[in-house]
Amino acid sequence: MTNQPKILIVYTGGTIGMIKDYDTGALKAFDFSQISSKIPELQQLNCEIETISFDIPIDSSNMNVEYYIKIAEIIAENYDKFDGFVVLTGSDTMSYTSSAISFMFENLQKPVIFTGSQLPIGDLRTDAKENLITSIQVASAYENGRPVIQEVGLYFEYKLYRANRTTKINAEQFEAFASMNYPPLAESGVHLNFNYPLLLKSTEKKNSLVVRKKLDNNVAILKLFPGITESVVKSFVNIPNLKGIILETYGSGNAPTEKWFVNLLEESVKKGIYIVNVTQCKGGSVLLGHYETSSELKRIGIINGSDITTETAVAKMMYLLAEKLSKEEFMRYFETSLRGEMN
Repeated sequence: MTNQPKILIVYTGGTIGMIKDYDTGALKAFDFSQISSKIPELQQLNCEIETISFDIPIDSSNMNVEYYIKIAEIIAENYDKFDGFVVLTGSDTMSYTSSAISFMFENLQKPVIFTGSQLPIGDLRTDAKENLITSIQVASAYENGRPVIQEVGLYFEYKLYRANRTTKINAEQFEAFASMNYPPLAESGVHLNFNYPLLLKSTEKKNSLVVRKKLDNNVAILKLFPGITESVVKSFVNIPNLKGIILETYGSGNAPTEKWFVNLLEESVKKGIYIVNVTQCKGGSVLLGHYETSSELKRIGIINGSDITTETAVAKMMYLLAEKLSKEEFMRYFETSLRGEMN
């Protein structure tokens, strides 16, 4: 690149954007247009930085599909003006949000890096500064005129992950996220080292960005536990307007073999409800049919979630439901890696 990279920071809300009012002790939202005064180190970065903030910052617990669309629209509207994007959201739902954004963008050829912090930007011991500074460095990293990262990433505590591979694992440690089934895309130490073989790369032919803004959120997560009753499962699968279930099973995709359980799931599949089998384990993969306790699920048409995370399974379900696919197409696309989200 001949000119400095232009980076857009999109602030939606979350801890990273909070500062303490020392008169009252309360936390209040920070004006990100004044970001350089709070983090003067940004002026040392070899890039131009602009910011856009939600009119009313939202807590991550209030994140929903409407906000996913708003984030995607901001990036799409500014896609040709900027070389990279850093999206600041609350960490509690960041894996859900960033995974959804990864499916909403097709032919993405620029970095979209999600980050946040465990402590507010104005806190003495904050992790916000390092997370934000390195995320901007990642988003502005170019080689041979092309961005190093051409996908949706999540940066936290010295590691860049593929966003749709992440899970928040700790509410108190700075190292809040993990990617159990896929190595980090980059690690930040004395140097910022990219793991090049792991990165998604667009084809040489420049395809225009496609934004999929239709998401169907008539989905639910059913987590199995020993002693789960027929009445609980029956009421769950009969939720009005339900179209998809993320079934969190044991180990490598195992579930009860009791007749009532299998029958309820089979009836749901016949009614047109898509059921995806994901493991409750933080790492590892579903192997449908590997044990007798999962062979019945395979027989009745449960979709194999492989090593996809629950957060990403929800996002992918919302995305594919809105595409109005046939049953065969839905199963084929779900069991295929579309954005590097599964093996």
